Amino acid sequence: MCLSPEDTSLVSLVYHVQSKEISLRMKYQVYVVELSKRVFTENAKFRAANPQYNGVIECLYVGMSSKEPAERYKQHKTGYKSKKGHNISSWLVWKYGRYLRPSLYAYLNEKPMTRQEALAMEEKLALELRRKGYAVWFN
Repeated sequence: MCLSPEDTSLVSLVYHVQSKEISLRMKYQVYVVELSKRVFTENAKFRAANPQYNGVIECLYVGMSSKEPAERYKQHKTGYKSKKGHNISSWLVWKYGRYLRPSLYAYLNEKPMTRQEALAMEEKLALELRRKGYAVWFN
């Protein structure tokens, strides 16, 4: 079967559109923010979520986003609102966030993830860090 030049252009266009759709769906990342240890003493929900915590190592927030971790962290710290006026910042990160901890998450972002994959990775990472003794909050 021979394709005309018009057919090959159409095939090329379809491939390009499909590639763009796939890359748009696969752009999520996980990130970790170190929180002040004050969050453990001042926030009952955080304490209740971390009964294993002994106060020795850090308190953390694990999240996922379609934004780069640094950009998402900045949104948290500035109380960023969506175009519709909704606050999309975590109150815990806004009040207690100290800085990003790339050594705890960067290796996970080497392969692009879909939103569902990132949500699952967020939970997996949070529970893994909790098992290691960190106090962790995730949504």
